Amino acid sequence: MTAECCCIYRVPNDIRRLNEDCFTPKVISIGPFHYGHPRLQDVVMVKRLYLRQFCQRISSTISLETLVSFVEEIEPSVRLHYSEPIELSPKELVKVILLDSCFLFELFWGSYYGERNGVIKLKPWQVNTVTIDLLLLENQLPFPDLQRLYSRIFPASMADTLRYPPSFRRLTFDYFTHYNYKKITYEEMTLDHGDVPIWHFTDLIRTFHLPSLSSQPGRLAKSVTHLRSATELAEAGVRFRKSKSRSNLLDFKFSGQILEIPELKVNGLTETLLRNLVALEQCHYPFHSYITDYVAIMDFLINTSNDVNLLVQEGVITNWLGEPDSAANLFNSLWKNVTHVNFTPHYSDICEDLNAFCESPCNNLKATLTHDYCNTPWQCAASIAGVLLLLLSLIQAVSSILQVVQQFKQSSPH
Repeated sequence: MTAECCCIYRVPNDIRRLNEDCFTPKVISIGPFHYGHPRLQDVVMVKRLYLRQFCQRISSTISLETLVSFVEEIEPSVRLHYSEPIELSPKELVKVILLDSCFLFELFWGSYYGERNGVIKLKPWQVNTVTIDLLLLENQLPFPDLQRLYSRIFPASMADTLRYPPSFRRLTFDYFTHYNYKKITYEEMTLDHGDVPIWHFTDLIRTFHLPSLSSQPGRLAKSVTHLRSATELAEAGVRFRKSKSRSNLLDFKFSGQILEIPELKVNGLTETLLRNLVALEQCHYPFHSYITDYVAIMDFLINTSNDVNLLVQEGVITNWLGEPDSAANLFNSLWKNVTHVNFTPHYSDICEDLNAFCESPCNNLKATLTHDYCNTPWQCAASIAGVLLLLLSLIQAVSSILQVVQQFKQSSPH
């Protein structure tokens, strides 16, 4: 098995045990890793209904027997894309691929054309959960093989027929458009990332968050061991601002004393999404771990609920989890048990510039005074009151001295 063939992995145990629910499908299994799980058996009948509907859709050109033969052609390739041996027999794996791929084709087709009244048998809450399940690293079929199967079913020779379907790549792009952070069009993505293979849906979501190929920075064998938290940076004079650019989630900028950070909406899906993207980079992109860079920097910036509140106030974070402690705990756990080989030079430079800014004598003194005397509104008010009291005492002392001097002058003989 070559490294380029293997692209679907079991999540490393040290990462999985931090929150196993983030890596386990709740409604539907795709591929062999979670096939046969008792909790996922209720949707098997739904898969069969989708298969029947899809066969009806293509019945004028392809029979079920032909469809099965196409699946048999890709079965050896599918098997090679997994990080561990698949114990299913070729016949069993063909069954899994047939049900799962046709479910995906029909699901994406219905989403693309807005066919909401067809064979959909999922409850509303299940529809959203299915989409989340399709993001999970372990719950995948290889995208190149899905494309190959789809192209056999809808060959280019059918292009002149009425309502010739879009490519599977376009259907997939449309289905996951909610996770398209950069809001780029399909044409833009094909132009920017056309030479980069998409290995599966988790990989596609990662691509949605990356800079274009031309602007992706190189890597350095260099790590960042320390960066002050958001409140500590603010005490030293750093100001936070929501980035106006939506080029990518990783677009941090530090200029003057302003740190610009792209906005992140933190909700119930954020942990699942980021954990699976980090797990993918751990397994497949250890030297191009852009999402892991982001998680690491946010872990540095956020230590407590005060850091979350500051970033929410500045518009950098939209916290839909409710309590700021929940968001703080989320970011404090995402980087645990992660092997981080290096940072991009861009991130390393920003961290070094921020540390240098805070360590300058003037800003360091400002941070100390702010932390020691103005850490809370009450402490700030008490410090101001103390300074005023000191000034009044000084004024009173000077006045008393002047009064004594004046009396002395008046009592002295001329």
